[in-house]
Amino acid sequence: MRLTVLGSGSTIPHPTRSSSAYWLETSSGTILLDCAASAPMRMAHEGLDWPNLDAIWISHFHMDHCGGIGPLLAGTKHAQQMKGRTRPLTIFGPTGLKKLVAGFNDVNNYRLLEQPFPVEIIEIESLEKFEIVSGIEAVAMSTPHTAESHAIHIRDGKTTMVYSADTAFSEPLADFAKGVDLFILECTFIKDKPARKHLELTEAVSLIRAASPTRAMLTHFYPEWDDVDFESEIAKHDPLGEVIEAKDGLGIEI
Repeated sequence: MRLTVLGSGSTIPHPTRSSSAYWLETSSGTILLDCAASAPMRMAHEGLDWPNLDAIWISHFHMDHCGGIGPLLAGTKHAQQMKGRTRPLTIFGPTGLKKLVAGFNDVNNYRLLEQPFPVEIIEIESLEKFEIVSGIEAVAMSTPHTAESHAIHIRDGKTTMVYSADTAFSEPLADFAKGVDLFILECTFIKDKPARKHLELTEAVSLIRAASPTRAMLTHFYPEWDDVDFESEIAKHDPLGEVIEAKDGLGIEI
């Protein structure tokens, strides 16, 4: 698998970090992990094959994670690149996803679900395995952020990854990510977090240590991270392994 970070920031406007979105290439298809409003532009900017995107995963319904669904479907409906497409685009997410997409569809009678190709919307059940693209196994686990929030575990053959999306501290999340090749974990704040349902650095490092992934990536940074030397700050906490700073445009092999 190969991951491209499209958005490493939060909902707060930032000059170099757009909101949450990650492009994942697997052995049998491509997946967009969360879809902020900036995601369509970022996919094009990175030269990614967005007309052939196979699946979208929506972790929860905060706008910096799902607000790009409407703009993306508005674009695919009219883009010349999509006219010959016949295979479906599948959007996966928690209970309530169908209602959310229906709301976008009905705005100004846009009829966003009337595409040149089928659009399938699938609401997952927590801890039940599903095939996110052909041959690629996924399972989602509820996390303490919003009522619908889920982390996702993806397996491509022997390669595994977990994307936490937004979450508060959760020991079960560390178990969910145990031994994965890449653990993508939010770390909104450095310390003294003002919001209970996000992570600060000491909590994120604690989860990484417990999960013992091959590599971890911290992301979803608030602007307070701008004045911090990432590597020096991480070293103070001794995470017992490699921890990568997510940056817009960063690409890594998993």
